[in-house]
Amino acid sequence: MNTPTSRNPMLFCDYYKQWINVYKEGAIRPVTMSKYNMAHQWLLKLAPDLSISELDRISYQKILNEYAEEHEHQTTMDFHHHVKCAILDAVDEGLIPRDPTRKAIIKGKKPREKKQKFLNQFELHKLIEDLDLGPEVSWDWFILLVAKTGMRFSEALALTPKDFDFSRQILTISKTWDYKGNGGFLPTKNQSSVRKIQIDWLTVMQFAGLVKKLPEDEPIFAKGKIYNSTLNGILERHCKNAGIPVISIHGLRHTHASLMLFAGVSIASVARRLGHASMTTTQKTYLHIIQELESKDIDIIMRSLANLN
Repeated sequence: MNTPTSRNPMLFCDYYKQWINVYKEGAIRPVTMSKYNMAHQWLLKLAPDLSISELDRISYQKILNEYAEEHEHQTTMDFHHHVKCAILDAVDEGLIPRDPTRKAIIKGKKPREKKQKFLNQFELHKLIEDLDLGPEVSWDWFILLVAKTGMRFSEALALTPKDFDFSRQILTISKTWDYKGNGGFLPTKNQSSVRKIQIDWLTVMQFAGLVKKLPEDEPIFAKGKIYNSTLNGILERHCKNAGIPVISIHGLRHTHASLMLFAGVSIASVARRLGHASMTTTQKTYLHIIQELESKDIDIIMRSLANLN
């Protein structure tokens, strides 16, 4: 690491860029790397002339406050965490005498009204009924498979015929597709994302015929440049045709998890099926559903106890 001198103090934004290059380049996924680079762009905008030696609690809080004027609370919190990592290293190196991020106040714009993230069972049936599931591979088949498995968008794009074990009704998730870059296979989000998903017999029958003549090691769906917005547009059209709330492709993953939880599947099993690194992630993401289920459980417990007369 270069260190500032009294004559030529290093700018904080330059230190942060150097820190990213040294500690993060090649060590994290490209998607995560882009978040660190975006944080650097905001530092260039918010504090272009701030030297690292001048970084204190007040100057850092000003950066956070200005960032929060254009972002929601959670986004500001994410920005804070990305920048804080570098600042703590600067403190360790003696470039900053005290931690300027201590007791930082995270503000943010009022969250926008949240769109519905998932469908109930009746709505999902309506969506599937509207899909055009013909004899050739199409994005409608992609929508069905994500709804049936809860896979991430990039995981579903990376599927090859070889990933299906039709005799055992198992689908193996072991890679993702670089749809944000130039295409090609990439590792999964984390080690827990490498998993085997049990699929129902109807899906087995449908996809056994669909991929029968396709090359075993080539992606089933990923042909040419793919945009998430394109798939969301196709799904939106189907949702409107079916007269149900419009959700995103990622919303199909939420739908899958929600239906499993309501069906009584354990949080541990849902976490494994979704490829979450821990059950904590599942609990945080689906807290509202878990709380609703707990309320139902309490009703059942109370009725049971009332019958013990």
